[in-house]
Amino acid sequence: MTGVIRRPGFWLLIAILVIITLPHYAETLKHPAFLSDLWDNLGLDRHAFERILFLAPIVWAGFLFGQRGAFIVSLIAVAIMLPRVLVLSEYRPDAISETIAVFVIGNVVAFSFGLLRRERIRRIQLAVLNEISSVVSKSLELSELLGSSIDSVVTVMRADAALVFLLDEKRGELVLAANEGVSEEFAGNISRIKLGEGFNGRVAETGEPLFVEDVSRESGSATGRALVKEGIKSQIIVPLKSKGVVVGTLCVAMCSHHRFTGDEVELLNAIGNQIGVAVENARLYEHERDVTKQLKLSEERYRELFESANDAIWVHDLEGNLMAANKASEKLTGFTLEELRRGNRLSVRVFLTEEGMKLAREMGNKLLENEPVAQPYEQRIIRKDGTEATLMITTNLVKEGGKPVAFQHIARDVTEEKRMRENLQFYLRQITRVQEEERKRIARELHDDTVQYLVVLARQLDDFASSSKSISKEEKLKLEDLRQQVNNIMEGVRRLSHDLRPATLDRLGLLPALEWLAANMEKHSGIKVQLKTSGSERRLPTDVEVILFRIAQEALSNVRRHSKATSADVSVEFEDTKARIIVKDNGKGFAIPETMGNMVKEGRLGMVGMQERIQLLNGSLKIESEPGKGTAVIVEAPI
Repeated sequence: MTGVIRRPGFWLLIAILVIITLPHYAETLKHPAFLSDLWDNLGLDRHAFERILFLAPIVWAGFLFGQRGAFIVSLIAVAIMLPRVLVLSEYRPDAISETIAVFVIGNVVAFSFGLLRRERIRRIQLAVLNEISSVVSKSLELSELLGSSIDSVVTVMRADAALVFLLDEKRGELVLAANEGVSEEFAGNISRIKLGEGFNGRVAETGEPLFVEDVSRESGSATGRALVKEGIKSQIIVPLKSKGVVVGTLCVAMCSHHRFTGDEVELLNAIGNQIGVAVENARLYEHERDVTKQLKLSEERYRELFESANDAIWVHDLEGNLMAANKASEKLTGFTLEELRRGNRLSVRVFLTEEGMKLAREMGNKLLENEPVAQPYEQRIIRKDGTEATLMITTNLVKEGGKPVAFQHIARDVTEEKRMRENLQFYLRQITRVQEEERKRIARELHDDTVQYLVVLARQLDDFASSSKSISKEEKLKLEDLRQQVNNIMEGVRRLSHDLRPATLDRLGLLPALEWLAANMEKHSGIKVQLKTSGSERRLPTDVEVILFRIAQEALSNVRRHSKATSADVSVEFEDTKARIIVKDNGKGFAIPETMGNMVKEGRLGMVGMQERIQLLNGSLKIESEPGKGTAVIVEAPI
């Protein structure tokens, strides 16, 4: 109500009503006399003209205050006319009709003008919104977009200043993003506003427009004091929304007291929604641009790694046609980069052997079916010059949009390494063979020579003790003790001979040798050892039998020395293409190291020796153990 009274149009309306009322009752009031004489001279004695004049303030009120204002003024006009109509008029029916007509016509005219005015405003609003829409759609750069938008808002709203705040959800703050018509000091003071604080903070929190006719009433707050100091009197704030979510606020400020109409609020609210959508689009654009930039940077880094990698990398489609390759691939295959890249439609078949193609198809099918694949794996290729190379290769499936489109291979040439490894295995095999032969020779010499000499010595001592009558009883006891020591030495030499190379292994084979080993261990350590067999029992190649026996011997030795077991099982399984030995105990077990190198560090050299021996046969060794659950050594050898 205070805002209505402050408007000049309100007092002009009151003045018009008074001016019209005076001639209406001039003859009754007798003042001013000239009006009464004027009306008499003009012959206006029915006062119909004065009633018609009341249409002017009614229509004017409609322009100023809308349909509601016109209705209120029409009621005031009727109230002014009723005393004359009911008391003074000589033509009462006509006066009543004229009064009703003034009331109806005035409201109809005001309503019609109101419709025209709203239509005009709507058109203006549409034009303004189109202009704002054109402005905000010209750029997706946030700073440029906000700068252009705020210029248009100031122009359209004929405002003294405008500010745009954007919501920082992580910090719960509004950040001043653009401004016009305010000082740098003021902008610095309100650069950040907590959500819920100040006018803009409240609008951002509630999502509803806020009109402040007199900001001095809020001078108790820091924002209010800053507004008063800046000279701002009135302001209207609307939320910036996108998809119904507040993303910021738009503030339009006046340096004079100004009451914004409903149409202005509606227009500003529509502008705020347009800017809100534009801000959200700009943020999405910036995010996509950042993502694109990161992707491009990642692509460049990958390209650098791809090109400079020491390992050969190439990519081919699902049909095997090469798409890309790096410099190392050129050196590995002998084909040039131009030949290896997409344009020449070179297939991997040109450098894969028939066996290699079969392996490649198998690996590709497993990857396509999402089956587990042991990588890296060994592959052979034929270079352009016809030489053969051995690779350790890792294959990955390349997908686009969730669909497989290609395979990427990372390969390293291990031809020399494999040759050296094969040579090393050959040397180890020869050394092992020589070692076993030397063991066999020493064992035979111990058994055939040393043991025989000891047997002869023992008999000589027996003969000397029994045939000599001149020695005393004490001397006989000493000879008996010497004979017993010779027997003990002879037994030790026999056991050493068997440990070095049991004759049973050479004469009867693996199983009898293992039976002897089990019985010997049970005899000397007290650990019960049971031998089990399955499959078709048969003699194996000498090298295989010797290595399997040595591994079983080392495994049982570990059981005796470290496991604290009371029993052990030795299982021998014969299959068509391989033989398997399992040595399992009920001892204390241990935590298995992750790598064989860690076993060396922990001093488990016996297990390392078993691994090296079985590798000579291209076999495998597996150790299963847990603390408190015993240990199982599983060895397989191809036959």
